[in-house]
Amino acid sequence: MDKFELRRDRYESFRQYANPLLNLSVVARLPEFRHYCTERQLPPFHFLLYCLYMSVKDVENFLYREFDGEVIKIDDFYGGYTVINLDNNLNYARFDMSTDRAEFISRSLAAGAEARATREFINTGRDLTPREQKNNVYTTCMPWLDMRAIEHPIHEYKSADIPLIAWGRYSDLDGDMMTVPFCVQAHHGFVDGYHVHLLLQGLAERIAREMTI
Repeated sequence: MDKFELRRDRYESFRQYANPLLNLSVVARLPEFRHYCTERQLPPFHFLLYCLYMSVKDVENFLYREFDGEVIKIDDFYGGYTVINLDNNLNYARFDMSTDRAEFISRSLAAGAEARATREFINTGRDLTPREQKNNVYTTCMPWLDMRAIEHPIHEYKSADIPLIAWGRYSDLDGDMMTVPFCVQAHHGFVDGYHVHLLLQGLAERIAREMTI
């Protein structure tokens, strides 16, 4: 938490706002990983999700939360994402994280299959304690859309401290690089635009490293 103390004055300022959220919509340039995934029979979505979550862990600002009037740093968070179930309704997949890529993808696939097959709205967080609910980074993907911005439902703006990361349709296959539209929302007391830059830069670097395996 030593790093947080260097920006506590920024946090104290932004936490007074009725809406303290930072929202950035960008087009990220990433190494083209679809050929790599095809050759190794890896699902591209889950490969990207793994790389994204490992990159989030590397940027401490995305791990700060508010709890019982204090700022805390979470040690880990659940994996999860939105799916469309058999009724074409939204549902949530959730699974325990793993830093091992194969185990992560296996758990992610199983959670997605369960959420798609379930009519009930599951994994909403109502089964977690208030402290456990802080162990989240919300993610969603809309692969049909050339997304440029998104506004998420917010229960209460002043207490919205969990980052939300959304991405849209990949660019067409063309060379060694691809583009993906990302929208990142976070509490501005914790995260600046610079940290979003670090996250997406780290994501590109993580993908490149993973493709050497």
